[in-house]
This record gives sequence, structure tokens and C-alpha cells, in this order.
Amino acid sequence: MSAGPKVEVPEEPAKPTEEPVESDPESDIELDMSGCVEPDMLDENQKMGDPNKECTDEDSDKADEKRIEAMQQLSEGNVEKAIELFTDAIEFNPHSALLFAKRGQAYLRLTKPNACIKDCTRALEINPDSAAAYKFRGRAYRLLGEWELAAKDLRQACNIDLDEQTDEWLKEVTPNAKKIEEHLLKKERRKKEKEEREKLERLRKAREAHAKAAEKQDDAPDLGGAGAGGMPGGMPGMGDFYKLLQDPEIMTAFQDPEVAAAFQDISTNPSNLVKYTSNPKIMALITKLSGKFSGSGMNFPGFPGGAGGGFPGFPGGFPKPPSGASDPSANASHDDDNLD
Repeated sequence: MSAGPKVEVPEEPAKPTEEPVESDPESDIELDMSGCVEPDMLDENQKMGDPNKECTDEDSDKADEKRIEAMQQLSEGNVEKAIELFTDAIEFNPHSALLFAKRGQAYLRLTKPNACIKDCTRALEINPDSAAAYKFRGRAYRLLGEWELAAKDLRQACNIDLDEQTDEWLKEVTPNAKKIEEHLLKKERRKKEKEEREKLERLRKAREAHAKAAEKQDDAPDLGGAGAGGMPGGMPGMGDFYKLLQDPEIMTAFQDPEVAAAFQDISTNPSNLVKYTSNPKIMALITKLSGKFSGSGMNFPGFPGGAGGGFPGFPGGFPKPPSGASDPSANASHDDDNLD
């Protein structure tokens, strides 16, 4: 009873042994998280005004009055009162990017980064070139430990309107942001390298399989006497035929069930070739094979000028397509013009 589970235990660790290789680099990133805070809950009292409101001159004047009062309160350290006044100003004029950016600054003073991000994002929707909105939102992201976003916003703020404080904040987040950016690049590079290794391994296995098939064919007895299998006109032995098929592109193409089925159909009856003249994938491979045969002094078997009667050495023509392959004659037209 206990033998069953013990048999599976060695196999299960075998899978994770490779995966940590890709996940390990994440643990290599050592970030300085000092100064980060717990995220704040958004307050429903953070009113954003009516975006559909049409502001009159009177509304704009009242909004300016409230803004001036709010700035005064903010300078005196009365942050909560300043937020109330900025909110009143926003109610009068909900189309002012400056009002949202300044209220975002006030929320930042209260260490409410999410509230600040909400206001600054709205400010940037109104004015995508608001340096203040990028500046305060970047600082808010920094408090939350969102280093990449913080660096992105602070860089943009510096590009629009460089000031000493923004530059200082950017220098503060750059080391962590750079570590993350370099890690992501390394991770992407490793992913591509893994995909390339897997591709090369598939090609290696395909070459081995075809090489073994060629060896078996070379070792098979010659049943036809002179020439290739006794075929009129004479052709090199099947060893030569298989050597011509060692081209990696051709080997890969013959692994395609559609291609294998098409060549089985054509080799059985060469006149069936006409069914595939509109299929670029099949015709491209036929052109490549024809060039291979003509370059070796051989005729392309199963086609005009060839030995007539299919691919030599294969009973009934070309090897049957892999199981599950559909009959290509049913839909001979395809959009894919690649061989691999």
C-alpha cells in the first residue's frame, strides 16, 4: 500500500527542479522598501465633481476663490481644511486639472497615496501635460513601493517642467526601478533562450529520426535489380534518395500532417498534383524537392519526367500521414505559405 506513493515521490520533484531556475532570479532582487506605507482606503467623500457640468464665468470665479483659500490653509498646515476647500472648488469647476493636482498634493501630505493617485489621474485626463499631476502621482507610487510606475511618472514630470524636488524624488526611486527593469529584461532573455533550446532540440530529434529511417532503407535488400528498384531509366539507391531529404526545412515540412497526406495522395496518382496547384505550401515543397532531384541527376519520382508510379521504396507511394491528418484534397487551398 505504501509502495504506490513512494513511486510517485521521486517524479514530482523532477518538475519543480527546472522551474525554480526561472523563478529564482526574482528572489535576487533586493529592493530598499524604506519609506513605503500601507495603502489607504479610498474615501467616498473624495468628490470628483460633475464632468458634464458647463461652467459659467461665475463658477470659475468662485472656484478660484476657493482655490486661493485652500492654498492658504495648506501653507499653514491645515491640510484637512485645505482638502475641503479644494473639493468646493472642484464642485464649481470640475474641468480644472490644477485643482485635482493640488488636492492630490494635499492627500499626499496626509499620507493617502491612493487618494492622491485618483486625483492626479483625473488631472491627467483633463490635461495630459500636467507636470504637477505626474510629480505628485509619481511620489504616491513611490510610497506604495510601485517603483517602475513612480520612476515613469517622475521622469515625465521632469521632461515637462524640471524642478529640484521632482529631480530629487526621481533619484530616490531610480535604483529600485532600475533593478526591476534589469530583472525583467533578464527574465525575457531567459525565456527566449529556453524557447530557442527547445526549438533546436526538436530539430535534433527530427534529424535523428530521419537518419535512422535512412539507415534502415540503406540496409534493406535491393529487390529491383539494376537501377533504383528496377525502375526504368535507373536512379540512385534509396540511400541517395534519403540523403536528399536530410535538408532540415524538408524534414520539418514532412512532419506536417497536411503535407504528408498530400504527398501520399500524389505519389499514389501523380495526376492528383493538379489538386494542389493552388496550395502554396505544397507547391513550394514540390519546387524545393524538384531542385534537389535535378541537382543530383535524379528525376523527381512520381511526376512527369520521373520514374512514374510514386516515391521509390515506399509501398504504394509516400509514407502515410500521421494519424488524425485530414484529407488535404478536401480543402487544397490554404493561406499558410510557410514551410515551418
